[in-house]
Amino acid sequence: MSDSLSQARNAVEAAAGVVDVAARRLADLCVADGKISVTKLDQHQVLAYDLAHAAASVEAGRAMLDYATKGDLEARLAFGFIADSIAELATKLVGRAEVWGSDGTALQPAADFVAQHRAPEFLESLGDEVVKHGTGPNHLDDDFTLVADTFRRFADEVVRPHAEHVHRTNGDVPEAIIEGLAEIGGFGLSVPEEFGGFATGGESDYMGMVVSTEELSRGSLGIGGSLITRPEILTRAVVAGGTDAQKQTWLPRIATGELMAGIMVTEPDFGSDVQGLKVSATPTDGGYLINGVKTWCTFAGRATILLVLARTNPDRALGGKGLSCFLVEKPQADGHHFAFTQDPVDGREPGKLEGRAIDTIGYRGMHSYEVAFDNWFVPAENLVGEEGGLGRGFYLQMAGFENGRLQTAARAVGLMQAAFEAGLDYAQNRNIFGKSLFDYQLSKTKFARMAFLIQAGRQFSYDVARLMGNGEGTLEASMVKAYVCRAAEWVTREAMQLHGGMGYAEEFPVSRYFVDARVLSIFEGTDETLCTRVITRRLVEQALAR
Repeated sequence: MSDSLSQARNAVEAAAGVVDVAARRLADLCVADGKISVTKLDQHQVLAYDLAHAAASVEAGRAMLDYATKGDLEARLAFGFIADSIAELATKLVGRAEVWGSDGTALQPAADFVAQHRAPEFLESLGDEVVKHGTGPNHLDDDFTLVADTFRRFADEVVRPHAEHVHRTNGDVPEAIIEGLAEIGGFGLSVPEEFGGFATGGESDYMGMVVSTEELSRGSLGIGGSLITRPEILTRAVVAGGTDAQKQTWLPRIATGELMAGIMVTEPDFGSDVQGLKVSATPTDGGYLINGVKTWCTFAGRATILLVLARTNPDRALGGKGLSCFLVEKPQADGHHFAFTQDPVDGREPGKLEGRAIDTIGYRGMHSYEVAFDNWFVPAENLVGEEGGLGRGFYLQMAGFENGRLQTAARAVGLMQAAFEAGLDYAQNRNIFGKSLFDYQLSKTKFARMAFLIQAGRQFSYDVARLMGNGEGTLEASMVKAYVCRAAEWVTREAMQLHGGMGYAEEFPVSRYFVDARVLSIFEGTDETLCTRVITRRLVEQALAR
């Protein structure tokens, strides 16, 4: 195995070399006055997009190199993933080598390794191992194994029994799930211990979040894993920018599940372009009046506390520097519509808040709303950071989103795991042309690829969690989100395909996994914007600095 491991390392470094050269070339094309010009970068979006995904696959490959040292199955999964990633990168270079700044031979040193570990015989043999051992050991320590076991049991016993009914009826998240998740501490994972949560301020916070999110998402993306994303984002914004009084007021109630959180950032005309937001928060006696429309506000109906990003400085030329975050309280609402009116105070017109759920093909249960604010009053003490928080909202929100991107990668891993298990169970029990569906070579190679994609996403997520626990990993959080969420579409699609016609029917959960997976590359930053405006921009900035 040592020779193969050495070859795998060389293959990953060859791919890394291709990425570095392309980043340097793109930097040369896009630099203006010593800085990266976004306008020029947008003129090379095809290269930028492909470069971002290639860089992400390199980082995932590095995570799998470490995994490869932990056992024979682990090594085979790692080698299969790395070979697959190199082959994918090679297809990006075909016909575009000059654009990448490559002479077309940069990946030649990895050719033998790739040929060996993409051979049908290798993948078929790996498929036989996968049927015995699943997607491979996770190699968590005892503490996180306990976390995984706790949330897996909750997902199996409480979340999964409701998942199909909620999806088919477009119903609400059952209160039993919310209450149960509160009991096992799911809403307090990012709340510091001093405020009643479990966060200690280190690596374990991020690892705990990743592990628990994966297991909940394996039960259901819509009514499991996503339930703890919103409190995670809101909590981190308050911890990073809130006053001591705000932390004391809000965090303990979030940790216990007394307050359910919603996040309001996107607007009808502004999705990933957050700095252009125009929902306003205008000063008035004792606080602010919020006006405008937010959209794609997941869980806004059931939520009782909203983190709202609004413009406090009307000069839109300031971009993100004119935005602030507000904690907006509202009554709980069930169903697909809500409308509330505030009591008039001191002659002020009563504020109104109205929301309607947007019907979606998947990711059902929590509902995503379009919400209209009409002079909705928010006390001054609900501005995150109070006066010191004016103009800091964009940065507080983005800090929360960085963590949300890692969490979304974990959601993708859990969803892929559920699809893999469903596909494997069906394939083993479905006979076609005289033998089980699993026993065909093509099926085995599909399961082999599913397994190493899932494990790569998992190990990459663990690595990013460790980085973020040490105050690093901002770029890698975007990378893991972009890479793993796109992989989830392939894994769920193949699991559905293995079911044949029954995969297209609504009798099997695999159809839900497929439509749920489609949202992952859209929220927390669309794949295209994340790649071209976040990941690649950072890569070319690093290239300039070298």
